Amino acid sequence: MTMTKQAFFKPENISARDKAATTSEVARQIIETEAADRTRKTARLRQLREAQPIEPKPVRPTRRRKTAIAA
Repeated sequence: MTMTKQAFFKPENISARDKAATTSEVARQIIETEAADRTRKTARLRQLREAQPIEPKPVRPTRRRKTAIAA
């Protein structure tokens, strides 16, 4: 460990405004990177989905309901 002022003494107090600005800046960076990752993932999944062949689903006949006999 090098001998510096920061190693032995507490850093000076930071104002609440500076702390809030730093926090909001970091939060915005995190949100932007998550949004970019989400957009990239969505584009990749869309491309994979569009590359798959379209297969029609088999049509099953519908069941007929039994009607109640009027008494």
